[in-house]
Amino acid sequence: MNPQAKLIFTTSLLLGTTITISSNHWILAWTGLEINTLAILPLISKSHHPRAVEAATKYFLVQAAASALVLFSSMTNAWHTGQWDITQLTHPTSCLILTSAIAIKLGLAPFHFWFPEVLQGSPLTTGLLLSTAMKFPPITLLFMTSQSLNSTLLTTMAIMSTALGGWMGLNQTQTRKILAFSSISHLGWMAIIITYSPKLALLNFYLYTLMTAAVFLTMNSMKVLKLSTLMTSWTKSPALSTTLLLTLLSLAGLPPLTGFLPKWLIIQELTKQEMPLMATMISLLSLLSLFFYLRLAYCSTITLPPHTTNHMKRWHVHKPVNTQIAILTTLSIMLLPISPIILTIM
Repeated sequence: MNPQAKLIFTTSLLLGTTITISSNHWILAWTGLEINTLAILPLISKSHHPRAVEAATKYFLVQAAASALVLFSSMTNAWHTGQWDITQLTHPTSCLILTSAIAIKLGLAPFHFWFPEVLQGSPLTTGLLLSTAMKFPPITLLFMTSQSLNSTLLTTMAIMSTALGGWMGLNQTQTRKILAFSSISHLGWMAIIITYSPKLALLNFYLYTLMTAAVFLTMNSMKVLKLSTLMTSWTKSPALSTTLLLTLLSLAGLPPLTGFLPKWLIIQELTKQEMPLMATMISLLSLLSLFFYLRLAYCSTITLPPHTTNHMKRWHVHKPVNTQIAILTTLSIMLLPISPIILTIM
């Protein structure tokens, strides 16, 4: 892709996100979401492969439908209350429509079907944007309207997302699809807590972004798109494979890694809200996704490729250390001891 074009699209992404997260008026927030959608489409379809074009088409249709619902819910609220302010969303029907619209935008179950397909058709770097940056504006809208949302509906969606994200990721062989189902599962944890402790949901999103960015950039550096390629990556870059193992375990939420912090705090908050059953259910359902994280970790480090592999062996090259990956991986693994400081800042 032309560097100038790439610069324009990246700037538009930043602009769209900034407009949405800093606006108080529904029309401005909707405009930011639309700019974001239009800016990411060329980045998804830049390879001109039929699957990439298909992914871009699916993404456009889903996001256009969700944006229309956002506009519809805000107009319904304005019609009944005379308010266009985002924080003044008080009409029950508007709240219901908005929750559905944001769920479609984020890929929360039962509106999750588009996300794995779109991620599978995109390059790894665009996949990283779709999994992290593109979810920030909708999460912000949920954060701003959290006091008006229906907590029963969000809890149901959250349990479904964690269950389906774990269940459907079990038999996948493509790393991008596995990361897509991982994202759906993590969104469940954010959705269940957003009405009770919005700041905790945001903290979860930040840490999820950190860990997912580390995984995507590591896989991009090793050129890994499926599990069979991951199995031969140990001989090519042992250090990267080791850090990938730890980052994946952190994504799974195992102590004493960073990923354990949000899960621990969310379970604690749910117990305080007298929802021990939901806390137990979401904890048990996250064991499903633990299985495929362990499978990825096993493939990246422990499995030695058999001698009868039908694909090329990779040369062991001494590439310079990627600073971004080094910083992100360190943060993805070692933030748990400083959790009191993080909580003070939040």
